[in-house]
Amino acid sequence: MDLLIDAHSHLDHPLLMNKIEGIVKNAEKVGVKHIITNGINPETNRACLEISKKYDIIRCAMGIYPRNALKREIESGEFPLKVSDFDIDQEIDYIRKNKNNIVAVSEVGLDFVDGENRQQVEDFEKMISLAEELKKPIVVHSRKAEQKCVEILESSKLKKIVMHCFCGKKSLVKRISDKGWYLTIPTIVVRSQQFQDLVKSVPITQLFCETDSPYLSPYKGQYNEPAFVVESYKKTAELKQMDVNEVISNIYMNWQKVFE
Repeated sequence: MDLLIDAHSHLDHPLLMNKIEGIVKNAEKVGVKHIITNGINPETNRACLEISKKYDIIRCAMGIYPRNALKREIESGEFPLKVSDFDIDQEIDYIRKNKNNIVAVSEVGLDFVDGENRQQVEDFEKMISLAEELKKPIVVHSRKAEQKCVEILESSKLKKIVMHCFCGKKSLVKRISDKGWYLTIPTIVVRSQQFQDLVKSVPITQLFCETDSPYLSPYKGQYNEPAFVVESYKKTAELKQMDVNEVISNIYMNWQKVFE
């Protein structure tokens, strides 16, 4: 079934951008129908838009990632971007102008690895307001800030909420699931007990599969790419004791409900 979805990737990353042609072909070969590539700042928002215009299979999402966390990741060499200051309200205007070119407000959220941060909360609240205004789904990063993210989202009007790579407690997973929000299963589920438990506890009607390319590869020592999303589907089918085609069609229906 050519209906696989990679609900979260970063195709603008230099590790992938240089071989994007081959990456798209690999994805099409295994039956991937849609890949969402996610911006995290002005530079990547624009890069994601350009890639999505070039390839039908790729859909663009734009967002503003927690700014001090991005700075830390850039400085540590995790994400090869230039550190640059920008006006968040100007970037919100840019996203607003491109509302017909995006499928979601993403990647946004909170990252409290360096402790709680007021600016992050304000930025996240602006992103939530933007998703409400544009009537778009929101895809949320919540590292070390899971509880806070859930609380802020609960006070919003949003219904189409996707928690990306959620690593919070089981009680929070249940809270999210009970609210009818969605969670993503990254390809690292092949060796992550936490994500395996998440698959078992959340209904298939609230799950998406993702790669987070080039990160979280299912294959050690290899960068991730959208074609590998098939591993997430296979593992989900195994854990849920379902036929893999049944998993594929259920997740495709989730795509239609949330992103189309």
